[in-house]
Amino acid sequence: MSVVPAEVLPGSALAVDETAAPAAAELGPRARLWPSLCAVYRAQLSRARVARIPLLFVATFQSIGIMILMRGVVDGGAEAQAVVAGSSVLVVAFVALNLLAQYFGQLRASGGLDHYATLPVPPAAVVLGAAGAYASFTVPGTVVTAAFGCALFGLPVAHLWVLVAVIPLAGAALAGLGAALGLLAPRPELATLLGQLGMSAALLLGVLPADRMPEAVRFTRDLLPSTYGVEAFARTFGERPDWAFVLGDLAVCAVVGVVSLAVATWAYRRAAVR
Repeated sequence: MSVVPAEVLPGSALAVDETAAPAAAELGPRARLWPSLCAVYRAQLSRARVARIPLLFVATFQSIGIMILMRGVVDGGAEAQAVVAGSSVLVVAFVALNLLAQYFGQLRASGGLDHYATLPVPPAAVVLGAAGAYASFTVPGTVVTAAFGCALFGLPVAHLWVLVAVIPLAGAALAGLGAALGLLAPRPELATLLGQLGMSAALLLGVLPADRMPEAVRFTRDLLPSTYGVEAFARTFGERPDWAFVLGDLAVCAVVGVVSLAVATWAYRRAAVR
């Protein structure tokens, strides 16, 4: 008596059709950029909310303190406009440039990039989501600083609404620069140093009136992304703002933001595969 496996019997429910090819497993759809970006943004916002709020107060009080000190040497006019605009954008530089450089530097050193590399999200979503979350913390501090500066120097507040464009555009340019510095720095200490130097440059070249700077320093000032956000905001304090120049400065911020975020995305891919 021979034993025959049940799956080879003609009438068996387990019979196998030898001509049938094994069905290929269907892969899930690739993660799209916008849903991935929103997911990373919400995750970063919830994680950084508790830790970054005290630092936001520090950035705001720092900018307000600088304006109070400058009030003793600046009476009004174009110099006061430069001080208020520079101090307001300094809040953005402190968070989007300095803190983001430190974050990505520590993330790279601790192996945190490996976690993001295993997620089905595009690299651009990781960079844009983190940059957007950090830039979001600058909104209340920038508005408070600008309102306090207008009251301190007697500047009009009719055009403070331009911050709706200045904050995201300057924030994108500075956040992309901060992320690139953090991802390209070989050590987290160097990323922290570069972030501090960038914020110091935004402080010295953005808050101080440009008319009192040497020509070489003015050229360096033009290379700083935050300069164009400062110029766009400062122009709105005049009696009749030249909106063409304001839009031109904001356009420069937008272009620099796109370029810096693209560089940060490339730096993320480079760091993630190492």
